[in-house]
Parts: sequence; C-alpha cells; structure tokens
Amino acid sequence: MTDALGSIDMPERGRSEDDTAESKKKPRRGGKRGKKGPLARMALFYRQIVAELRKVVWPSRSQLSTYTTVVIVFVVIIIGLVTVIDLGINRVVGYVFG
Repeated sequence: MTDALGSIDMPERGRSEDDTAESKKKPRRGGKRGKKGPLARMALFYRQIVAELRKVVWPSRSQLSTYTTVVIVFVVIIIGLVTVIDLGINRVVGYVFG
C-alpha cells in the first residue's frame, strides 16, 4: 500500500550502497562520558549544576516580597472561598437529611 509520498515499507529508489552501509553501522558507545570514572562523572554533574544556577536571574528583595504577598493573599482568598462552599454544602446536606 502506498501513499502520496511513497511506500513506508519499501526503501527509496536511487539510494546508493553507501547510504545503506552507513545506516547499518553500529552507533558509537561511550565517548568522553564512558571513559570517566564514577567520581569524575559526579564532579562533572555538580559543575554543570553550578553553571546552570549561575544563569538563573534571581528576583530582587522587593520583587520577592511582592510575589510572596500576592501568593499569601491568593491563598487566603481561596481558603475563604472553600470555607463558604463547605458551609453551604453542609447546610444543604443538613436540610436534606436532617
């Protein structure tokens, strides 16, 4: 069965033998990571962590306090909303089954 682009099952025509030989090669294993010991790999891992943390743009103290205030106010509002809904459901259940 073929589609507009050709058959998936059949190899493309016009491919040279070099293309098929390259596709049959085994992938290389190891490289630089495979030759290092576990302590060297762990040291590399921690160096990469420190390098990534240096790229982070940390908020200023005023931004941090603003964000913290916004989160606390939002949480208090959601707590109030859930409390009101819970009390309403409690009264409805008490009226129906009480």
